[in-house]
Amino acid sequence: MVTQNTGDAARDFEETLNTLRHCSIDDLRKRWRVLFRAEPPTAFGPDLLRRSSAHKLQENAHGKISVAAQRELDRIIALMERDPAARIESPRRIKAGSVLVRDWDTKAHCVTVLDDGFAYDGHTYASLSEIAREITGTNWNGPRFFGLRPSSKKSLNKIAPAKRGRPAKVSEIKSSLPLEESHVL
Repeated sequence: MVTQNTGDAARDFEETLNTLRHCSIDDLRKRWRVLFRAEPPTAFGPDLLRRSSAHKLQENAHGKISVAAQRELDRIIALMERDPAARIESPRRIKAGSVLVRDWDTKAHCVTVLDDGFAYDGHTYASLSEIAREITGTNWNGPRFFGLRPSSKKSLNKIAPAKRGRPAKVSEIKSSLPLEESHVL
C-alpha cells in the first residue's frame, strides 16, 4: 500500500479547493452529490455550493469540530440572537491545584480543585454544588456559591441600585453585599 506524505496530501487538498473556484454550477452540483451523497439544495447558488463543498472537504481532510466547541458556538449564537449587544464571556476554567475559599457562617471553607473533582473536608466531590449543599444545607449553584459565576445584572441592580440615573459604583455594590465572600487563592 502506498501512502502520500503530509506535504502531498496538503497540496492535493489545496488543488481541490482551487478547482472549486473555476467550476460551473453544474460541476458544483455534481461534486455536491459525491461529497454529501444527497441532492444539493435548489436555493444554493454557486457561491454557497463552493463554500459548503470546501467546508466538507476540509472536514474530510482535517476532521470535524469537537462536540464541546460546537456546543460553545451554539451558546454564543443563541446569546447573540437574544441580545446582539451582549458581552460574550468565556466560561472560567479552574486549574487543578487551585484552592477556593468561601466564608460562610463565621467559618472559612477551603476547597481544592482536583483533576477529577474537588476535595473538601477530607472527602472528594464530583461537583462544587455538592460541596455548597454540604456547607449550607440547601441547594446552591456551586460555581455561583464559590464566586466563579457572576450574579446576573438584575440581581446586582437589586443589591445596589443606581442613583440619579448613573451606573452603580463597585464600592456601592461591595458595601451592599452580604459579609460572606468568596476568594480564589
